[in-house]
Amino acid sequence: MACYCARFSMAFILTLCFACSAQLAAWAQAGAVSKDMQTYCVNDYKKFCGQWGLEASGLNLCMRKAGPSLSPACVQALVKAGKVSQAEVDKVKAQAGR
Repeated sequence: MACYCARFSMAFILTLCFACSAQLAAWAQAGAVSKDMQTYCVNDYKKFCGQWGLEASGLNLCMRKAGPSLSPACVQALVKAGKVSQAEVDKVKAQAGR
């Protein structure tokens, strides 16, 4: 019985550690701000998503929702930083043009 409890506890701890490390990695990626993003997205950030901190996990979602209204320079900075693909940008532009 003791062995079963020890195995269960170790499995639980490993699962918990994995889940926490995955969340930390996602938060770190969400918070990465390139020099171009700092330069070209500051006004868009203040206008559309200023309520979110730069390290907040909801900032990426907020910027995506604001996507069609973002300045072209900011959009290109986001593409360059890998926050959004050019294909996604083209798709949003095509949908907005309808």
